[in-house]
Amino acid sequence: MFATLSDRLADTFKNLRGKGRLSEADIDATAREIRIALLEADVALPVVKEFVAAVKERARGEEVSGALNPAQQVVKIVHEELVGILGGETRRLRYAKTGPTVIMLAGLQGAGKTTLAAKLALWLKEQGKTPLLVACDLQRPNAVNQLQVNGERVGVPVFAPEPGNGVGDPVSVARASIEEAKRKLHDVVIVDTAGRLGVDAELMQQAADIRDAVQPDEVLFVVDAMIGQDAVTTAQAFLEGVGYDAVVLTKLDGDARGGAALSIASITGRPVMFASNGEKLTDFDLFHPDRMASRILDMGDVLTLIEQAEKAFDAEQAMKAADKLSGKGGEFTLVDFLEQMQQVRKLGSMSKIMGMLPGMGQFRDQLENFDEREIDRIQAIIYSMTPAERQNPKMIDGSRRQRIAKGCGRTVTDVNQLVDRFFEARKMMTQLARGGGMPGMPGMPGMPGMGGGKGRKPKQQQKKGKGGKRVSGNPAKAAQEKEAAKEKAAAGGNPFGNPGAEPVDYEKAAAELNLPKDFSKFLK
Repeated sequence: MFATLSDRLADTFKNLRGKGRLSEADIDATAREIRIALLEADVALPVVKEFVAAVKERARGEEVSGALNPAQQVVKIVHEELVGILGGETRRLRYAKTGPTVIMLAGLQGAGKTTLAAKLALWLKEQGKTPLLVACDLQRPNAVNQLQVNGERVGVPVFAPEPGNGVGDPVSVARASIEEAKRKLHDVVIVDTAGRLGVDAELMQQAADIRDAVQPDEVLFVVDAMIGQDAVTTAQAFLEGVGYDAVVLTKLDGDARGGAALSIASITGRPVMFASNGEKLTDFDLFHPDRMASRILDMGDVLTLIEQAEKAFDAEQAMKAADKLSGKGGEFTLVDFLEQMQQVRKLGSMSKIMGMLPGMGQFRDQLENFDEREIDRIQAIIYSMTPAERQNPKMIDGSRRQRIAKGCGRTVTDVNQLVDRFFEARKMMTQLARGGGMPGMPGMPGMPGMGGGKGRKPKQQQKKGKGGKRVSGNPAKAAQEKEAAKEKAAAGGNPFGNPGAEPVDYEKAAAELNLPKDFSKFLK
């Protein structure tokens, strides 16, 4: 979503690199580029003015002029100001002290409230709660049925006494849902209301009546992150007509410029609490302003990646794989490789995972063009192997590779590439697991080529004299070594270099040992 903004900001900061001191002209040029980048991203004009003014003021201050790297300090300032307009700290749900916690969803038509209600229910269920979904959207055709289907998918019951499609009173349904929740011991109630327009006074009043009937602990305003500048107008209208405590952004995975996310929190004073960034019911989580700011500045979002990995990965299985790579639990096989790949797939698309790593913005085109089906093809090749071949890939010879290729509908070249890459990856991972460092990288422990590049003698082998003996580069020391060598020669080749020892008579020694005739020449 923030690709355009990220690219513009990255280009802006490139111009600052290598400068030991920032002039007024540099600061003004940077502020101008930031202003253009934010306006192009559909950020509201008042927010842009306030943001740029804050950055300029701080950039002219002592924190930049006294910094060792002014360019990095400006990036830090922009990051902190982005966190500020995104809401500052992470906002979390407030739960009721007694009785069920009531959460009411409100928003425009088509913002995705019904789907988001199911996503929120699943998220709460994973937090150990027992939510109840309430169908109060009785206006839109099949809205009640959609909520029931989504509730069944996430394993959360739905309270829907009215069929909807224009039939029923949403206020009485909302009021009855609280009693239902108390009777069946649900600790959270999620009320899905009808979508409305900001200018629709009748439906706006209906939302206010539902709010008064259930006295919600949290009113969440659901907004489509792709609506751009109009998001602020709509947010203000709902704030005046219904009132809300926090914002939920949907469709963050879209290709819009994301100005709504950067505008709403600053204009309305209400923080963004949740974000929905995909079509799956699991694509939903808390909104962290600092992490979103890091993503915008291409610093990655490693913390979210770790949290998702902790949810998706089987810790016991991961430990077994680690033991095998370190040589403690047998050899790492294609079976282990397949299991690890399947666990990675639980995290989502590879492009989304790679996008959370720092500095991946420069590879955005490659990530967007990544073929997710490539993993399916790798799985097909491995599944086409026999159990013995997966356990011992070294046995896969030419004829076996042909059979595997036919079995999975791929070419022999594809099978060869997979097997070769597996051996290379296993070798590298094993060396890393044992603390040997990356193979082939000079200057790292446990790696060949530490002395220099190809065709160059290692440092300790350079400066050798005649006969392969090392000669010191210090003239005085070299003279001493030469003198010592002469004394050793005068000592008759005594291996200990003792000048006082008698020289060795090799012919006599050979005679005493009864060696073959003329063998003494081999002792000299």
